[in-house]
Amino acid sequence: MSKTDRFRAARDLLLELREDHDAAYERFRWPEFDEFNWALDWFDAIAQGNTRDALRIVDGASVTSVTYEELSRRSSRVANWLREQGVDRGNRVLLMLDNQAAVWETLLAAMKLGAVVIPTYTTIGPADLADRLERGAVSHVITTAALTGAFAQADLTKIVVGPPVDGWLDYADAAHASPEFVPDGPTPADQELFLYFTSGTTSKPKLAQHNHTSYPVGHLSGMYWNGVQPGDVHLNISAPGWAKHAWSSFFVPFNAEATVLSVANPTGSAQVVLDALVEHGATTFCAPPTVWRLLIQQDLRQWPVRLREAGSVGEPLNPEVIEHVRQAWGITVRDAFGQTETTAQIGNTAGLPVRPGSMGKPLPGYEIVLIDPITGQPADEGEICVKLDPRPVGVMSGYLGNPEKNAETFGGGYYHTGDIASRDADGYLTYVGRADDVFKSYDYRVSPFELESVLLEHDEVAEAAVVPSPDVVGLVVPKAFVTLAAGAEPSESTARSILAHVQDQLAPHQWIRRLEFGPLPKTTSGKIRRAELRKQEDARESVVDGEYLAQDLFDLVALGAPGMG
Repeated sequence: MSKTDRFRAARDLLLELREDHDAAYERFRWPEFDEFNWALDWFDAIAQGNTRDALRIVDGASVTSVTYEELSRRSSRVANWLREQGVDRGNRVLLMLDNQAAVWETLLAAMKLGAVVIPTYTTIGPADLADRLERGAVSHVITTAALTGAFAQADLTKIVVGPPVDGWLDYADAAHASPEFVPDGPTPADQELFLYFTSGTTSKPKLAQHNHTSYPVGHLSGMYWNGVQPGDVHLNISAPGWAKHAWSSFFVPFNAEATVLSVANPTGSAQVVLDALVEHGATTFCAPPTVWRLLIQQDLRQWPVRLREAGSVGEPLNPEVIEHVRQAWGITVRDAFGQTETTAQIGNTAGLPVRPGSMGKPLPGYEIVLIDPITGQPADEGEICVKLDPRPVGVMSGYLGNPEKNAETFGGGYYHTGDIASRDADGYLTYVGRADDVFKSYDYRVSPFELESVLLEHDEVAEAAVVPSPDVVGLVVPKAFVTLAAGAEPSESTARSILAHVQDQLAPHQWIRRLEFGPLPKTTSGKIRRAELRKQEDARESVVDGEYLAQDLFDLVALGAPGMG
């Protein structure tokens, strides 16, 4: 059986069992390869004579469509041209573009060549960019004319997309290269393909290494969770510099032979996204929680979408958002869990009844074990760990140049995610929080995510983050940072209303004791930087301006704190 046929057989099994999660989990096995080049062995194979749109890019009134066959030939031209510019197997190429056809062309071309891609978002700061160039050992860069100034002092092969720039190679010249590509040899399955810098919400970004199977083949799990099928039109909200773009704007839809719908939305308008879903007949949609929370500020019933599937990943999606979308559109937003270091590990799939608050069950190809961080033994609540025997294809090779972190991450026969979850009697997993986000108050463990979900149920709360705040009695107490919905006023009455709502819904030890209004610090991918908020609270010496305190509605005995009886 050819490499293409082995990949197709694994893919087709998941398509066949899309509504039978348990059967898919039991029967699926990762296809194994010693040599594999997804761009040549899969994409080019399905592109032959294929006139269906592989890519549709919407930018205002402009729509650019590229068929599978055209994208295959374009990427071969780019590969041949890049080879002429000195891009060889193993070379590191920093790709810094917004969503445009050159992104997809270059990713395919780099795979064909065996080059290593370092995807980078266009809003990166000078210090972070310098770090990528140095630690990533970058030899080639591809970016737009507007961003070339950031590389003025760099000793690189410089390629510009768009208007020509003096001293830079013109990407447009690739159109004159041959559309017939001949590789310089086979591609080892474990050869490096991507270097992703992690988002760095709690520490300096690490370099996650992925090879020619870990993402290309590993994203079969994401395809199964997303529910994308051949012929679908799939919209994913993500910028090319982030791993989620490779997840759902590249491998997942192309593994399924679907159309990638990309929408330029520089202002972050909810209406632009909603209009595109309707006008282009999107059937599957994936967006981070930040975007879903933005969308539900609109009257979704005014947009008659054709969506069959909707998903959310990046951070846990709060149950109240899921219910809002269900009432408006009659579809269930299905949550999932994965990381830059892996593909989708856990998810609510089309074959599972969704339980409010749960992120679903382990996905085909992943055996998940919860490890108690104190005893180191399997438990019903603990760190989410991936069993490495057998090793799932979708797990990264490791962190580049970081043996100590690799030893910690891959210790004891598991890949350690650093996230905490609980498992119920039926095998459903519920997210608790990052291991370093969960804290104790009055000797009770507090999950910020649980408190944030209750905060978001309040009509005037758009976003919320909960962190520990120093307290002379409880050691720390929960403090909420809140962004209000449109039209809500950051007043004492609003604060009291929100605090009262929390007290009505939660046990006393979970009550929010302090509240502050304002925008939340975020990474450029939209994740809330709780570490920054925690650092801010650790440095506090007294009540800060604009902070509201909960009224003392209970004493320590009523709270039932351990040791107080």
